Amino acid sequence: MRKHILILTAGFLILSIFYAGLKTFADKGRSYYEETGEVVWDINTKDKIVALTFDDGPHPKYTAGVLDLLAKYEAKATFFVVGGNAEKYPELVLRTYTEGHELANHTYTHPFKISVTDLQEELRQTNEMIYSITGFYPVLFRPVGGNYNDKMINAAVKDGYKVVMWSWHQDTQDWKQPGVSKIVKKVLNGTKPGDVILFHDGGGNRTQTLKALEEILPTLKKEGYTFVTVSELIESKQQQEAVK
Repeated sequence: MRKHILILTAGFLILSIFYAGLKTFADKGRSYYEETGEVVWDINTKDKIVALTFDDGPHPKYTAGVLDLLAKYEAKATFFVVGGNAEKYPELVLRTYTEGHELANHTYTHPFKISVTDLQEELRQTNEMIYSITGFYPVLFRPVGGNYNDKMINAAVKDGYKVVMWSWHQDTQDWKQPGVSKIVKKVLNGTKPGDVILFHDGGGNRTQTLKALEEILPTLKKEGYTFVTVSELIESKQQQEAVK
């Protein structure tokens, strides 16, 4: 009987240590990271500003199309660039930068699973590639697929990045090609001040994204919205907090 009690006690201690470890290394959650400022999803503001973001480019057809539309409606956006694509299409990276948009880091090979060490190397490679084209080092990083853990966040922050996600209600899922009308309705029905809206300008056929933007941009502009970069959005929040 005593032997069984000792076994049960030992098992309980092992489980306690295991769950304590999980609590230590598990995702701390949105509220924690928003409080520290290490990760941004969106901001709380009354100003009618939103940040359009584009992942997985550049692409010779779709990124160029997005840039044409942004220029037409005097909109600024943030492009989360894949380093390998930047190497293939440096002229598009330079055009994006010279037209006043923000360049950000989306890894070099777009891996959905990656170790922290490999992530740091991919971020370094992408930043060096973008710098070699523009003379600018990105300071924003978006995890591939929005997948992250505490170790990844800690490593990215240590290397000088701010991690950027997107508003949970503003994932257009345009990569699934759900139809132009669905993309348009998703954005227009959900937009509110301070949103970070997720689109893609690479990684597949983005014709629907372009057609959706043809409706989204003029409509939101008519409603009084201004399209800013993510860094401008963050700066707006900081200025509001400084006034309080």
